Amino acid sequence: MVPWMMGGVIGAVVVVMITAFVPKLSPVCGPIYSILEGFALGGISAFLEQRYPGLVIQAVALTFATLFSLLALYKLRLIRVTQQFRSGVFAATGGIALVYLVGLVGHFFGWQIPYIHESGLIGIGFSVFVVVIAALNLVLDFDFIERGDGRAAKYMEWYAALGLIVTLAWLYLEILRLLSKLRSR
Repeated sequence: MVPWMMGGVIGAVVVVMITAFVPKLSPVCGPIYSILEGFALGGISAFLEQRYPGLVIQAVALTFATLFSLLALYKLRLIRVTQQFRSGVFAATGGIALVYLVGLVGHFFGWQIPYIHESGLIGIGFSVFVVVIAALNLVLDFDFIERGDGRAAKYMEWYAALGLIVTLAWLYLEILRLLSKLRSR
């Protein structure tokens, strides 16, 4: 299971990076990403489900509940995407990515960022923060899709769909992490 999972993770990251730099490839990269991410999420989910039975269905339910709740709030215009909102979510997302990158590099050198990966209050608080930011990225995806509204090039539909799937996968993984931290207490 681990080779398929790791291949899926690495492959999915490569495909997303290619698509980020060459959006015209999104009609090809979107389905490839979905397959690779399926291997990654399937392996991670299977591992955590063995360790914490029932965790995966909870994470799936929370992910979809978050998606539909935010979509309803967005469509009802109770959440509006302003430039300040966009900048704040981008900054927070970039900060999280930087923390994860430093943690990954540190892992290769035998050290880790203290507390955030543990099941203490700081670790759980960090996970809650990351889940909130991942959820807010869904709102940015909705806005991106709405702003395209049939006027953009056809490949941009694939690009927007890929962005939404990437955000949902990230949200699901972060909810899994949060629930596993809560279960391990």
